[in-house]
This record gives sequence, structure tokens and C-alpha cells, in this order.
Amino acid sequence: MDDKTFIALAGNIGCGKTTAAKLLSRHFGLELFDEPVIDNRFLANYYADMRRWSFTLQLEFLIKRVEHHELIEKVPKSCIQDRTLIEDPEIFAKYLHGLGHMTDNELELYFDYFQRLNKNIRQPDKIIFLECRDMDVLTQRISKRGREEEKDIPVEFLMGLNGYYSALPNIVESKYGIRMMRFDVSKFNIHEPEQAKAFVGAVEDFLAS
Repeated sequence: MDDKTFIALAGNIGCGKTTAAKLLSRHFGLELFDEPVIDNRFLANYYADMRRWSFTLQLEFLIKRVEHHELIEKVPKSCIQDRTLIEDPEIFAKYLHGLGHMTDNELELYFDYFQRLNKNIRQPDKIIFLECRDMDVLTQRISKRGREEEKDIPVEFLMGLNGYYSALPNIVESKYGIRMMRFDVSKFNIHEPEQAKAFVGAVEDFLAS
């Protein structure tokens, strides 16, 4: 890439964003910014009691992702981000509020923080959306990666997230003005060389267009 490009991945929990981000990082020589999950102070508490910890967790993710954007602005090379900042307000905050895990006032306060912190943040140039409508695939991948705090995520929770994700392409393109590539990973195994090659090829075409 001749000019600095900022690419981000989007998609439901367990769809394969981290693996795809690492693959693209290696192939294109991109600086990789992993999703800030491992060192999150509230994730275990959140999965144990979503109603108590949803607002706190969303603020934690917001701050961590904004820090990523600030670092991305300083890095001279092109970058790839594992999960977008946009998904937090447009998917997770709204969904958790809809489930009753965040009050109206908490949601309003979250958006106050988001609008203030997001004001001067550079958004991705392009977003790659990994779609997966097969809940068995998501649950198997979540189980395989073995994060203790995620082991009891209900299938219904993932299904609900998918409902919100169905509107994401329209939101990203119409509200944020960012082009998005959609890639169905329901029957896709990035660890298979031929399938990985096909994915990279599709991304190359998307970035060149």
C-alpha cells in the first residue's frame, strides 16, 4: 500500500475477526491492533452479571478503542483493527439497552461520552464485515478459543447480536460514509490455505476498488 490505509474488521463474537486480522496483517504488512479483550478489567464480571456491568464494560471498551485510534493516527504504516469503534454504540450499547442491561440514562450518558471522544477520531478507510448466520459455527469457535469468561454465552445472546448486525452495513455506509465489504464466514475456514487465499483475494479486490 503506497498511502497509509486504515482497515477495520467487524462481526459477531466468534466470527473469526482476530484470525482474519492476523492473516491480513501478515499479507499486507499492516500494523495490527487487537481487540482489547484479554486485559479488560470488567469482562469476567460482565458475563457473570450483565445488568450490573454492561455500562461499565462499554465505557472500558470505548476508552480502549479510542486509545487505539489515537495510536493508529501516530503509526506511519497502514493499520488493521480487530473490531471497529462503530460497533460499540451501534450494536452493543443499543442491544444491551434493549435487553434491559443498561438504563435509558446510562445509554444517554454512554452516547455523550462516545460523541465527545469520537469527535476528532479518524475512522477506518474501509471495513470488512465477517457475517455468520450459523450459531453453531459461532459457539464452536468461541469454545475452541477457550476464553474462560465467554464459555457460557447463551446462543440467544449471539442471535440477538446478529439481528443488530444485519443493519450494520447500511449504518456504516449511510451514517459514517465508510465503504464496507461483506464476507460470509458461515462455511469458511481461514485455516485452510485455499480458502485463506480466496479471502485475501477478495480483500485485495475490495481495497483496490
